[in-house]
Amino acid sequence: MPVRESGPRFLEPLLGIVFDLDGTLVLSNHDFGRIRAEVIRVAQKYGIVPGHLSVHDPVHRIVEAAREEFRANGAPDGTVYRFEAEYRHRIDAIELEALPRTVVRPGAAELLGALTTRGFRLGVLTRASETFARKALVRTQLDGFFPYLRSRSAPGPTKPSPEALLLLLHEMGVPLDRALYVGDHLIDVECATRARVRFYALLPDPSEATASTMTEERFLAAGASAIAHDLSELARHLAVAVPRAA
Repeated sequence: MPVRESGPRFLEPLLGIVFDLDGTLVLSNHDFGRIRAEVIRVAQKYGIVPGHLSVHDPVHRIVEAAREEFRANGAPDGTVYRFEAEYRHRIDAIELEALPRTVVRPGAAELLGALTTRGFRLGVLTRASETFARKALVRTQLDGFFPYLRSRSAPGPTKPSPEALLLLLHEMGVPLDRALYVGDHLIDVECATRARVRFYALLPDPSEATASTMTEERFLAAGASAIAHDLSELARHLAVAVPRAA
């Protein structure tokens, strides 16, 4: 388990573990290219100049760039509110199209069961909508493990803002130096390191579109404290015994 020599000091043992959802615990294979293109289409509808936003940027960067251009152009607050409402509505609808093909990531139920038995407080922090997140957990039979969940539908900042993670940990009653965030994307490690919470990277499942770009080197450079190739290896990092799947 690679461990960084510098950074915040953490206390042992861990008390709470927050997981990203899609790609980490469930596999949905969202059409992120379509989602990004739709956000840009909506932004242009409300006055953003074509070509100013890139489909290659993650959604939160596209939205931030649109907001900056709205402010620079003196757009009325009503225009910005309508843009926000419409792009969220469109993303929600596209996300739900993936629900029928959403499956549990191998090893998730066994790992979460072992962590629950050991008494860890478990939560989910996701950029998915509340509706998709709840339904995906029910569909994959993981809902019973998570009394705490924060989605992009929650009031206040969303991931990768560190405030999103801090708000969830406060709700869980977990001190920052006794917490861990687990995710499969650089957005996740950005959120954790800015919040000064330790982060373990889970490499994407080979079936995921990001499998070739989310590498060990990139995660370590971004601030990950450890890397796991799959959930079974993550269980070993966390020193929990996971029952062998039938």
